[in-house]
Amino acid sequence: MILAEFLEVFFPHCLSGKNLYSSLIKENKIGLLFVLKNYDICILITGQQKLNFMKIRLIFYYSLLLVFLNSGCVTQKKYNELLADKVKLEGELVEQQDSLDLALQRAEELQMQVERLLADTTSLGADLKQTKEELSNLNVEYEQLETFYNNLLNNSGKLNRDLAEQQERLLALKESLENTRRINEELENNLSEREKKVEELENILAKKDEAVNALKKRISDALLNFKESDLTVEMRNGKVYVSLAEQLLFKSGSVVVDPKGQGALGQLAQAVKDQKDINIMVEGHTDNVPISRTSQYMNDNWDLSVMRATSIVRILVKGGISPAQVTAAGKGEFIPISDNDSVEGRQKNRRTEIIITPNLDELFEILGNN
Repeated sequence: MILAEFLEVFFPHCLSGKNLYSSLIKENKIGLLFVLKNYDICILITGQQKLNFMKIRLIFYYSLLLVFLNSGCVTQKKYNELLADKVKLEGELVEQQDSLDLALQRAEELQMQVERLLADTTSLGADLKQTKEELSNLNVEYEQLETFYNNLLNNSGKLNRDLAEQQERLLALKESLENTRRINEELENNLSEREKKVEELENILAKKDEAVNALKKRISDALLNFKESDLTVEMRNGKVYVSLAEQLLFKSGSVVVDPKGQGALGQLAQAVKDQKDINIMVEGHTDNVPISRTSQYMNDNWDLSVMRATSIVRILVKGGISPAQVTAAGKGEFIPISDNDSVEGRQKNRRTEIIITPNLDELFEILGNN
């Protein structure tokens, strides 16, 4: 019955699952493969169910696996090949998630370095003020000693020993004064260089914020014809978040984007495709209600969120965005924005978030040269 249910899902327009299953069990193994291939071809030619090459291949592999299982002839080699494909796909997802975590970590390190530079600048300013005060005090003391020395020269010879001592003290004070002046000049130079570096970093950050604000406005203007209940555009932590509700993109449990959702994604792609200094993360989210029908490649909400994110990434790339700028990720039910105890809360949690982040390579390069 597993084979019949599978055929009912993937071949509803060519022949009912039960009838096809009845036809299949009457054939031998070669006949089974022929019938399955013929129904794949039927779907492609008639256009009754649009399947891309990857999905056809997955369906064909799954069909072969089910046929072999029903006939009791499954081989360890075939099972290992299918398992390797699954592990490879999971590995690629982990690599993409690691890349995102690394980018966030680098951004946090940048912020910490900017804060340290600001703290160092404040400390150097305080040190400069203190050394200036010390220099002023030394100048006063020097003038006093010089006056005293001149007075000693006019006194009798009995003051010669005192004069010699005062001369030595005066020379020591001159040396100390010179050292203090040199240290003061070095502090002034260091402070000036640090102020320039901080100003340069602040200017770059300001330009990035200005660019992100302009990008948010361009995206908002491009999506004005959609209801706020379907999508929202906002800026958080220096990033642009485009949140799209499930009812705009997908039918329940489906990974195929509806025509209205394709239109919204196409308009978004047109708005950002010329921005080469941004990175785009597409995150799929679900509620905590288990999916009604599982398969070899969709076991739970996590799989559903990943496959939905991948479908959206393909539409964005088709709209002109470079594949190197886009990453697909699935969060399943694990990052809700509302409770899952009500219909309204679950509806809010079923969403797709497109996160647009500016490229921070220029900032990291400046800090690396510091």
